Amino acid sequence: YVAAVYEHESILSPTPAALVERRSALELMGRNLDIYEQQVLAAARQGAQIIVFPEDGIHGFNFTRSSIYPYLDFVPHSHSGRWNPCREPYLFNDTEVVQRLSCMALKNKIFLVANLGTKQPCERSDPRCPPDGRYQFNTNVALAADGALLATYRKHNLYFEHAFDTPPEPDYAFFDTPFAGRFGMFTCFDILFFEPAVNLIRQYNLKQIVYPTAWMNQLPLLSAVEFQQAFATAFNVNILAANIHHPTLGMTGSGIYTPVKSFIYHNMESYGGKLIVAEIPVITADYKTNVEKTPGRVSEKGKEQSPPSFYAEMMYDNFTFVPVWGEKGELQVCANALCCYLNYRRAVLTDELYALGVFDGLHTVHGTYYVQACALVKCGGLSFSTCGQEVTDATALIDFQLWGNMSTPYIFPLLLTSGITLEFADHMGWKNNHYFLSKNRTSSGLLTAALYGRWYEKD
Repeated sequence: YVAAVYEHESILSPTPAALVERRSALELMGRNLDIYEQQVLAAARQGAQIIVFPEDGIHGFNFTRSSIYPYLDFVPHSHSGRWNPCREPYLFNDTEVVQRLSCMALKNKIFLVANLGTKQPCERSDPRCPPDGRYQFNTNVALAADGALLATYRKHNLYFEHAFDTPPEPDYAFFDTPFAGRFGMFTCFDILFFEPAVNLIRQYNLKQIVYPTAWMNQLPLLSAVEFQQAFATAFNVNILAANIHHPTLGMTGSGIYTPVKSFIYHNMESYGGKLIVAEIPVITADYKTNVEKTPGRVSEKGKEQSPPSFYAEMMYDNFTFVPVWGEKGELQVCANALCCYLNYRRAVLTDELYALGVFDGLHTVHGTYYVQACALVKCGGLSFSTCGQEVTDATALIDFQLWGNMSTPYIFPLLLTSGITLEFADHMGWKNNHYFLSKNRTSSGLLTAALYGRWYEKD
């Protein structure tokens, strides 16, 4: 099927904390919706059957709970499939935004997924009802090619979004299409948690995901395109990921991903939006991971000459590292219950420092979640203290096998090369209770090769 995602540079309110009338909120959102309209038309002309827009794309961000209120639509949560906002605009008040989205879908005969702010009045008798008498949700809507509202999803894992409430229960949101079957839906930070993302995929055996996001890139392990691809690979799904484009805030990185191919956009240099359209296969059966080459074991000889380990901060976590010296070698580094192993060979020795790092513990900055990670990274400079820094360019071509005795089945294989480009591993999978990843001949310098494990039970 043909899918489209649009990385949108939002027109933002210059004073998001100021209280405004609904009329001026609609005027600002209307300017963003005008751009959406052009992109839906462009995507439809290229044969796209579905288009996905980013999180916060219509209203922007940095609101307070009260200042966002005029920007919120009323969208009934349980009414999915029985309301066509374009054809029945008078059914509910304050539905101008969802009406416009519905009409875009209808006019271009395309499935459309977008993110907007919604409101829902609540009763004082509801113990969870906020003091102002309403819930405010960060919401995705999925609209059919005839404009009907198919599904709504209210973001569960909020990322410092004080304007919004967490829904009482996780939403398991999905919708059916004639061209690719069933799609699941979640938003941004949700991708790092079991609920609802992983549970949704497992319960409903989903193979297609739509994913609006407003993601601030954090290298070396959580760049948007890097993690989006890893998720598609780990869960054997197609992901249509639309990110916001605001390079000054570190936000870019969208794509259409299958478990074996990616069509991505990552651009920190220039401004303006970007439409990606790609034809991808509908996934029905599981891709089998290649497990031909068994990883070797670190020999006793290798251990004796093991270089010194050191600590450095990476992703706000205290990683234990060993330097990757020389043209080839075998290394191991352990922390808590996790040991990481690396066999490597460099084609040409460059004056770049690489290190193999391990972390097994609770990550506590900008969210709390348990991580098990084995990571081969290029350091920012030549001193140990630069390992873990954000690096975007590299020249070293390294053939490697990386493996670890991970305690969780949820491993995201990260493979990032110079200029924030992506590659796929030659082989990866489980062997003898170890998860491994191997790659020969990356097409450009290696930035990151990592096994990013999420141990959800320990969150």
